[in-house]
Amino acid sequence: MLRLTIDIVSDVVCPWCYLGKARLDLAIAEVQDKIGFDINWRPYRLNPDYPPEGVDQKAELEKKLGGKDEVEKAHGILTDLGKEVGIAFDFDAIKIGPNTLDAHRLALWAHSENRELQDKVISLLFKANFEEGRNVGDHAVLLDIAEKAGMDRKVVEKLLASDADKDTIVAEIDAAQQMGVNGVPFFIVDHQYAISGAQTADVLVNAFKEIAKLKEQAHRELN
Repeated sequence: MLRLTIDIVSDVVCPWCYLGKARLDLAIAEVQDKIGFDINWRPYRLNPDYPPEGVDQKAELEKKLGGKDEVEKAHGILTDLGKEVGIAFDFDAIKIGPNTLDAHRLALWAHSENRELQDKVISLLFKANFEEGRNVGDHAVLLDIAEKAGMDRKVVEKLLASDADKDTIVAEIDAAQQMGVNGVPFFIVDHQYAISGAQTADVLVNAFKEIAKLKEQAHRELN
């Protein structure tokens, strides 16, 4: 079976990234009998300047989006779109806007075990933040997620207490920005095709079919 690699640049506090993941899952389910996928989650930080303890989410969002009405409007749109793909956004539950560096470290360590584990960790991080209002910058929350995904809690605890891979995450984000990624989610298919934003499942399906066709043609020409 022909396989495509998808590198997804995203942040776990980006609601459009959560939406993008749900739509991607639907698209993959539609074509999985013809195309196989290798998914890698890549880091991005929407708020790199947030302190380790996080910030008041409501106040920061109102500042960023231009007031309470704008925040409510944006949340209303996202809540409706989320319902279409099985996401129960609970924006009122989110009290802390976290620094996501440690969440990205956790995702990286999961990836070093296998892609499926990383995908599970990413799903749990999104759910914790957007549906349960948990602070994904808090080590206790990250340890719970790691354990729930099947990682070794004690090993992760030691890693989180250290500076392990902080530089790796920052360097990877810098590299993405130098490539021109300035908004997320951003999908890179087979290291050469870019899909920007939380596209609908049908748009993704069409893109994957087209890329698979091009890949098959290239294989035939080589052979």
